[in-house]
Amino acid sequence: MAVAPVLPLKNLVIYPGQIAPIAVGREKSLRAVTKAMESNNLILTVLQRDSEMEDPVKQDLYTIGSLCIIKRVDKRSSGAQVIAEAQQRVQLHRVYNNKEYMSAQYAELTNLADSFPKVSASALATHATALEYAQKIASVLNPDKSEQVYQQFVGQYKNPITQMYRIASYSKHVHEEQAQEILEIDDVDKLMDYVLQVLKNELSIAEIQLEIQSSAHEGMEQQQREHLLRQQKRAIEQALGEGENDDEIAELKEQLRQANIPENAKKEVDRELRRLARMSPHASDFQVARSYLELVAELPWNVVTEDNLELGHAKEILEEDHFGLEDVKDRILESLAVLKLNPEAKASILCFVGPPGVGKTSLGQSIARAMGRKFERMSLGGLHDEAELRGHRRTYIGSMPGRILQAIRRCGVRNPVLMLDELDKLGRDFRGDPSAALMEILDPAQNIEFRDNYLNLPFDLSKVFFITTANTLEGILRPLLDRLEVIELTGYSELEKLEIARRFLIPRQTLNAGLQEPQMQFTDGGLKHVVRRYTREAGVRNLERTIESIARKRAKNSLLENPIRGKLSVEKVVGLLGPEKFREDRNRRTLTNGVATGLAWTEAGGDVLYVEASLTSKDDKVTITGHVGQVMQESAKAARSYIWSVADELHIDREAIEQSGVHIHIPAGAVPKDGPSAGITMATALASAYSSKIVRDDIAMTGELTLSGLVLPVGGVREKILAAHRSGIKHVILPKDNASELEKLPTSVRDDMEISLVETLTDVVKIAIPNL
Repeated sequence: MAVAPVLPLKNLVIYPGQIAPIAVGREKSLRAVTKAMESNNLILTVLQRDSEMEDPVKQDLYTIGSLCIIKRVDKRSSGAQVIAEAQQRVQLHRVYNNKEYMSAQYAELTNLADSFPKVSASALATHATALEYAQKIASVLNPDKSEQVYQQFVGQYKNPITQMYRIASYSKHVHEEQAQEILEIDDVDKLMDYVLQVLKNELSIAEIQLEIQSSAHEGMEQQQREHLLRQQKRAIEQALGEGENDDEIAELKEQLRQANIPENAKKEVDRELRRLARMSPHASDFQVARSYLELVAELPWNVVTEDNLELGHAKEILEEDHFGLEDVKDRILESLAVLKLNPEAKASILCFVGPPGVGKTSLGQSIARAMGRKFERMSLGGLHDEAELRGHRRTYIGSMPGRILQAIRRCGVRNPVLMLDELDKLGRDFRGDPSAALMEILDPAQNIEFRDNYLNLPFDLSKVFFITTANTLEGILRPLLDRLEVIELTGYSELEKLEIARRFLIPRQTLNAGLQEPQMQFTDGGLKHVVRRYTREAGVRNLERTIESIARKRAKNSLLENPIRGKLSVEKVVGLLGPEKFREDRNRRTLTNGVATGLAWTEAGGDVLYVEASLTSKDDKVTITGHVGQVMQESAKAARSYIWSVADELHIDREAIEQSGVHIHIPAGAVPKDGPSAGITMATALASAYSSKIVRDDIAMTGELTLSGLVLPVGGVREKILAAHRSGIKHVILPKDNASELEKLPTSVRDDMEISLVETLTDVVKIAIPNL
C-alpha cells in the first residue's frame, strides 16, 4: 500500500474531479503540505468528525477521504492557501501520527466516474431528473440569470458522476456528515438518488424563501396602497369638515387647549399638531411628534401653587424640623418676608454649603413645606453631559427633555422648590460643561425664557425656588458661584448633637425598628458616650446610623431574650456596639518638647492636629513631612526664619538655631494637608524645640503667620473651635481679626471655652509656653 501525508479538514469534503481552495493554518498541516510538495505533490484530505479538535488523531478522522494533487500553494501571514484537485476516493488503513505531521497508508477505491458508461437506465433517468431540478432551482433563485446559476450548479463538467459531485459541493444546505456520506457511496444508482434528494430539498427551501420575499413585497405594496387611500380619505374628510374627528388627535388637541399655553409658544404647537394630523400612524416620525405634543400638554405652563408666606408658620416648621442653625433659619425667613411684601420679586438662589450630615437637603424640604410648595430633588453628582440638563434635540433617536423640565413635569406646577444637590460634584468632558448650562438656568434675568433643546419653546423658570447644596465651594465655577447666595452650615456642637439625637434621631429609629419608647431610652452618660466614642463628624449622619445599629440589636434581643428593661447606660452601649471607635489620645495628655496642638478645617468639619518638631544635624533646609502641600511648606520656612530673627526676644539661643536643622512632621500622613492656618502652630512647635520648653497641653491654636511675626485671620473658625471642644480642649488661641466670628458659636460652647485673641507670634508664645 502507498503512503502519503494526511491533511485533516474541518468543514470541507473534496470530491473526485473537484478543485477546491483549502485554508491551512495548523502547524502539522502546514508541514504535511510541505512534505507533499517535496515528493510527488500527493496528499490525503480527510474530514474530521469534530471540527473543534485542533490536534486530531486516527479516531477523530473518517476512514474514507480523497487523494489530491496540490496545484498551488500561496503563503499567507496566518498560514497558507492550498489549491488541490481530488483524483480518487481512498480508504485509510494505517495512520502514522508523529510530532511533525500525519501520514497514512491508503488503498484506492472504485472510481465511479469511470464506470458511468455501464450504468443502468434508472441511473440515467435519475441523472436527467436531477438536472431538471437544478434548472428549476436556478430559475427560482434568479429568473433573469437562471442559465448562469445553472452553470454554477453543474459546472463545466461533462461526466454525470462529476456533475453530481459538483451539485453536492455547491448545495448550501448539505451538512458535513451528508457530504461525507456522498463521498463514501460506491454505487452509481445510490449516488444519483442521494443527490436527487439533496436537490429536492434545495428546491423546497428556495421556493419557501421566494414566498417569504414575495409576501414581504406584497406587504410593502399594501402599506403604500393603504397610505394613499388614507391620504385620499383625509382629503375627503377635510373637504367635508370632518377631518378633526379622529379620537386620538382630538383628545390631544383638547389637552393642549386645557394646558393654556402662552401665545409665544402656541403658534409652534399648532403647527406641530397639524403636521401630526397629516401623518400616518405607521410613519417613523408619528410617535416622535406625538410624544413631543404629550410633553407640551403635560407641562404646567400656568399652574402654580398658592404660597403660604406667614412667617410664624414658616418659623414653626423650621424649628420643628431642625435644631440649631439659627443663622440659616433667619436667612430663610428673610427671603420669605421679601416674597410676601413683593410677590414679583426674584427669589435668591440659595446655596447651602457644609459638611455631610448637617441637614442641607432636609432644609430644602422644610422650606417647601413651610411655603406650601411641591418639592423635587435632583442630584448633580457625577453629571458630565450638558444635554442631561438642557435635553437632546428631537433629531436624535431616543431623545428626551432635560432633567430640569422632567422635574417640573413631575411636580405638575411651575413654582416648585427645586433642590440641585451636590453642585460641587459636577463633571465636564467632551460632551459639554453642565455648569455652563446651569448659569442660564439659575440666572433670574435669563431663565424667564429657558429653552430646553427637546422642547424648543420658551418656558418660564423664574417662579421656581432653586436651592443648591455643596460640601465645598471648590470646583464650582466662579461665574456660577456669582449667581448664588452662599449660606454656610457648619458642624454641630456636642450639646446640639445630644439634643438632636433626643428630639429626632432616637424617636425615628425607635419607630423604624418597631420598638417602644422605653426600650430605646438612654442615660445621659450612655448617649454622650455614643457621641464621643463612636462618632466623630460635623453632622449627625453617622450618629443616626449608630443609633440605628443599637435599635436593631435591641429589636433582636427583645425577640430572643426576655423583654428589655432599663435605660441604655455606658456599659450597655459598649456591650451592643463593641469596642470604641474613637478613643482619647492618652499619649497627647502631656506634650513633649517640640509638639504643639493645632486646629484644621476639613470637608467633614473641623479637626485637631498635632505638629511635631525635632532638631536634626546642621542643615540649611527645613524638612517637613506628613503629606503637606506647598503653602504649608512655605509657612514652615517662614516660621523658622521669624523664630531666628526674634530669638533674643524669645530667650532662644540663636546659635542653637544656626547649628541645627529641623524636621517638622504632621501625623496622619495618608491625609493630604495644606493651607496657611497652621503657621503659628508650627512656629510654636519650633520655639518649643529650640528652647526645650514644653507647650501647654490644654491649648490649641490656629492662625496664619507672616515673616514679620503678624498673626493673620483664617477661615473655618467655628468648625475648628467645635473640634477643639469635642476633643476636650478648653483654651483656643485665635487671630484677633477673627473676633467677630465668635458670635456664631453656640452659647454653650462659648461659655465653656477660653478664647485668647492675638496679633503677633510673641503673644502666642507667651500664652502657649509661659515659662519660656
